Amino acid sequence: MQKIIDFIKETFNTNEFIPLHEPRFIGNEKKYLNDCIDSTFVSSVGKYVDTFENEFAKTVGSKFAIATVNGTAALHISLLLADVKKDDEVITQPLTFIATCNAISYIGAKPIFVDVDLDTMGLSPESLKNFLEINCEIKENKCVNKTTGKTIKACVPMHTFGHPCKIDEIKEICDIWNITLVEDAAESLGSYYKDKHTGTFGKVGAFSFNGNKIITSGGGGVIVTDDEILARRAKHITTTAKIPHLYEYVHDEIGYNYRLPNINAALLVAQLEQLEKFLASKRELAVKYKEFFTTNNMNFIIEPKDSKSNYWLQAVLLDDINQRNDFLDFTNKNGVMTRPIWRLMNELEMFKDCQKTDLKNSKYLEERVVNIPSSVIL
Repeated sequence: MQKIIDFIKETFNTNEFIPLHEPRFIGNEKKYLNDCIDSTFVSSVGKYVDTFENEFAKTVGSKFAIATVNGTAALHISLLLADVKKDDEVITQPLTFIATCNAISYIGAKPIFVDVDLDTMGLSPESLKNFLEINCEIKENKCVNKTTGKTIKACVPMHTFGHPCKIDEIKEICDIWNITLVEDAAESLGSYYKDKHTGTFGKVGAFSFNGNKIITSGGGGVIVTDDEILARRAKHITTTAKIPHLYEYVHDEIGYNYRLPNINAALLVAQLEQLEKFLASKRELAVKYKEFFTTNNMNFIIEPKDSKSNYWLQAVLLDDINQRNDFLDFTNKNGVMTRPIWRLMNELEMFKDCQKTDLKNSKYLEERVVNIPSSVIL
């Protein structure tokens, strides 16, 4: 295992501690921040918010983009736009970051967990189809869960570590069952499935710009959609549902203080300018990792068929949980940060009673997948 430590430290050209993923500020970040500070428009109104929303929409190929304070807020609002309400149900995957299920829970809805595919680590169309055919029926144009009697309003697949799931098949199934597709694209900026950017297959998609994402403003998120009415509503309710007026404070519904501050947007505008460089570096790192781990009889996780992944977090698939734990212990004790994939959501106390399918693939991956250092190398 020392060979792995040596290779990673040589790759990153350092003998110091190597974090899992750190940001790179190599462009106009300081220039735009200073300009933002000089303008005094550092809160949720300012030119950088507008610029970022316009440029991000162009980048992913959506008609509209609405910036939010973080990715969880973006997903929360996306579910509201999908008309998810208290006591509704939302299908998702158990192998995901907690934010996916938190956003569902904020509304008072309940997740249903279906299995993932081994090759994508994302929600499995086959598992989704089987669950719906066995457990659901269409009543009054709604998908009703025969077990609970509740309406299944939305389906939230997540593109794990930036590797696209079989999103077109998922969308086709959702359309048949009158379920709104909401993409959790938090990790997949720069990833494409069949030449279409992730996050743009569903009615709405949500991205994250947390400090460990491929571009960052320390936080930040964005909602994308092609629906102008939904875009206007997203901007309205993320800005406390305030009716525009010269001086009066009038709000017409419960809103959220979720708008991205201009000072964060200034960072994101500069970061977005570097996206192609960051993506190229990550693919170069993936090539090096694949060659090394293949040579050493270990499984490096590569982009799935029909996909172009951003390789946000690089990962290896180990033989079993014992090898996984040995790998994690040795690397972290020797100055190389690694982490296991997430604990399955259905194993957490607050979601242990949620309905689920057979989750054998999710469990298999939970016990074997480890993320390794993935920062951009320049």
